[in-house]
Amino acid sequence: MSLAPATVVVAAAATPQHPAAALVDRGAIAMRSDPDASRRDAEAALALLRTHPDADLEIRARLLLCDYQSERDERAMQAQVAAIEALLPRTHRPGLRAGLLTCQGEMRETLGDNAQALAYFEQAVRVASEVRDDEMIAGALFSRGYVLGLQGEYALGLADLRRAQGLYETLGMRVHALTAMNGIAILYNRMGDYAQARDIYTSALAQQREAKMLREQAVTLHNLGRAHENLGEWSAARRSFTESLAIAREIHYARGEAYALRGLAAVDNGLGNWRGALDTLKQAQALQRSTPDARLRAQIDLARGIALHGVGALDASAAALRAAIEVFRSGEARGELATSYAELAAVEAARGDWRSGYTQLALAKQVSERLLRNQIDQRFATLRVEFDTASKEAENALLMRDVRENERALAQSRAVRRLQWVAIALAMLLAALLATLAIHQRRTTRRMRKLAHTDELTAAPNRRAVLGRLAATLTGEGAGTCTILITDIDHFKGINDRYGHPVGDEVLKIMAQALRDELREPAFFGRLGGEEFLVVLPDTDSVEGRAMAERLRERIAAIDLSHICPVGRAITVSIGVTASTPDDTPSAMLQRADEALYTAKHAGRNAVRVCAPVRAAG
Repeated sequence: MSLAPATVVVAAAATPQHPAAALVDRGAIAMRSDPDASRRDAEAALALLRTHPDADLEIRARLLLCDYQSERDERAMQAQVAAIEALLPRTHRPGLRAGLLTCQGEMRETLGDNAQALAYFEQAVRVASEVRDDEMIAGALFSRGYVLGLQGEYALGLADLRRAQGLYETLGMRVHALTAMNGIAILYNRMGDYAQARDIYTSALAQQREAKMLREQAVTLHNLGRAHENLGEWSAARRSFTESLAIAREIHYARGEAYALRGLAAVDNGLGNWRGALDTLKQAQALQRSTPDARLRAQIDLARGIALHGVGALDASAAALRAAIEVFRSGEARGELATSYAELAAVEAARGDWRSGYTQLALAKQVSERLLRNQIDQRFATLRVEFDTASKEAENALLMRDVRENERALAQSRAVRRLQWVAIALAMLLAALLATLAIHQRRTTRRMRKLAHTDELTAAPNRRAVLGRLAATLTGEGAGTCTILITDIDHFKGINDRYGHPVGDEVLKIMAQALRDELREPAFFGRLGGEEFLVVLPDTDSVEGRAMAERLRERIAAIDLSHICPVGRAITVSIGVTASTPDDTPSAMLQRADEALYTAKHAGRNAVRVCAPVRAAG
């Protein structure tokens, strides 16, 4: 997990003449340097506001305290929320309600409830947009973009963060723009582009040092250490985590200290120094108790599980890893979840529980594959957004130039020729941009095309692919009679309910492999969905098709499943068969085969039935 930068935006004072306004403004800046100083400024502002009430300023001061407590004390944060809700009916700035929603979302995100956090952020964006409060929009967009990144929606998250950064820059809020820049790097790190993330962190860090933003430096150094950690650059990772730890201790930022210590322990784990990692993690655990951060606790448990495995404390290692998995699973942290499953699989194997180890390894593989597919999809989506943005910017630049040149053309005809050359130059630039993006996207596009036609679980052609090939077979030149089989695993729901979906998934994979082994070209098959597979037998009549169906039924009934579950019986299939007629369609054939399958099911299952096509009267 990446340590999140400060997020709640407290806008510039509407009434700068109030004596508390300067304290609130100073506290908003201090949140990114010294959170304790920000808290003191906010409390001093509230003391002044008791004698000179101002609802807007009091809400802003309490939003600072809400931001401060969201990392430390849920009860104290809820007290600020209640006070702000009571003040809202008296505010002159309705956009401040978005600030409250954002702070509530931050607490839910800290507790690991990303779904509820996202709901708060969505509402905050909507509220701020309705009243056109750009500062509140930017803060809500930043928070929403960060959580979208946690959930794997990198393209949407980057769009939110870049928009937030643009709003901050337009408003002249430089320190907030730097925070958004750090958030963008976090998403690149999660998307697997560690080198890009490292470069953005390095750039942001230089500017934060110039602005003396100590808290943000601690956050960025930690996140830079994570990028080095992901790249296996252990020396660089240790330097970043050590510097982050020193700054966090300087400003008494316990949560930052705990994250930095976890990072140093991860470096020791990476270098095989298990005892050193455990000693460091004891310090991190003590600090973690001062914050409700569920992700931090899970990160520490994961590092402890790895280190305990290294020293041979297998039972304790398994317990720590299972605790981490529980948090990562609820927070949809796929990268850490896959790592935790894989490590637990190794621990279970070392304990001699091979069945549990196999199950954990299967879960690790499943989560890793989903993570990889999502990273590929999201990188493609991100490139598309970047291309669309670049195209629109080029188009806008061209339109503006056209306007200027056309105005000049009214006075001087030579401007037309200049405009033509400009248009040609822009077209060449756009062509170069397209060529660059095409080269960058080619590898991703090839993989996506394959994924679009392949069932992710069984690696068989998916419904779209197999039906498309069936349609081509029926309409191809010289096409003869074609027979199709729909196979359905009997009592498949019972397998899932009794032994779990991982076992059900393995049964589907075994079913697909049995079809692969039995069929020979030009026959082909694919997964229709659920436990149903479609087999297509070109140039085959219904008699031959039924014979093939019987062979498949017998072959599947003979499969031994004892290596994956103690089912106590073999799986069986029911099969519906039908043959094509001239001008037949995939839809009509599927309907007939489904009718035959229905008949087979009601005949007691483990059966083959044929539905003959109805031929038109001559």
